[in-house]
Amino acid sequence: MSPLFRIPLGLLIMVIGFLIVLKTEKVFTWFGEIPFAEAKFGAGGSRFFYKLIGVLVTFIGIFVATNVISDILASLACTLTNCV
Repeated sequence: MSPLFRIPLGLLIMVIGFLIVLKTEKVFTWFGEIPFAEAKFGAGGSRFFYKLIGVLVTFIGIFVATNVISDILASLACTLTNCV
């Protein structure tokens, strides 16, 4: 992927992840409670889970911007298909 496309895309993904972390309450009102998160993390677990998702999205954005994501996906594909 061209750096002229990859870097702005990575920055956009990072900003989206940051906004998920920053505006967790707004995301919570849009998508509601997650029963799994409430059961595993206790009260407020959904908000914590949304913050975890935001941090994960931010890291994915960093990986896209620095082109590390291609190595991760190639390694995953090689593992799943038993390539040599």
